[in-house]
Amino acid sequence: MRMAVLIASVLVAGCSSTTGGQAERIEPIPPSPSASSPSRTTTTPKPTTPPAPGAPVADVIAWVEAGEPADAGRFHSATRDGQTTDLGQDVAFTTPSGKTSCMTDADFSDGALACLVDLVDPPPRPADAYGEWKGGWVDYDGKSVTVGSVHGDPGRFTVGQGSELPYGQVLAFGDYRCRTDPVALFCVNYAFQSAVGFSDAGIEPFGCLKPVSAPPQTGEKFSC
Repeated sequence: MRMAVLIASVLVAGCSSTTGGQAERIEPIPPSPSASSPSRTTTTPKPTTPPAPGAPVADVIAWVEAGEPADAGRFHSATRDGQTTDLGQDVAFTTPSGKTSCMTDADFSDGALACLVDLVDPPPRPADAYGEWKGGWVDYDGKSVTVGSVHGDPGRFTVGQGSELPYGQVLAFGDYRCRTDPVALFCVNYAFQSAVGFSDAGIEPFGCLKPVSAPPQTGEKFSC
């Protein structure tokens, strides 16, 4: 019995360290907060209303991106008088209201977007303009927007109009994304972080696009 007590004392002494003759207590390591608490992620709610005039371009981008993606394959042709023309890499589309029709032209404008808008109050014909004035012709290449220009013929729109882009859907092509809404057609250019709202009430620039002096034979211009 004495031998058993002696062995137990030796084992206890070997398993603990002492400080000043007292056994040192080893405190357990508490679990880290990241291990015990579930991670939290925050999501930004999708915008439910179109951007107002003067809104930051980030709000316009968020609004456009919140739409439903459209099948881009449906918008590579234009129709006029029942005849359909294949546009190849170019796109054409029309708003459900029929008041805005847009088309790209890779051969002559590097894929920049042009739209014919049925403006209620288009820019007046400049005194230096000659030829057929189209106050609702809008050119948007990302870094600038011109409203109203001279065209002797319908240009790229000779082949007609593209398919209807339903409200709420988003068409992506090149550096652009466009979303239709009853308020306006909103198009974003990611290369220049700019955007434009097209409606019969007027053309609304966003982002870096600011009013500048219009060049000869044009009505209005906005530029980055």
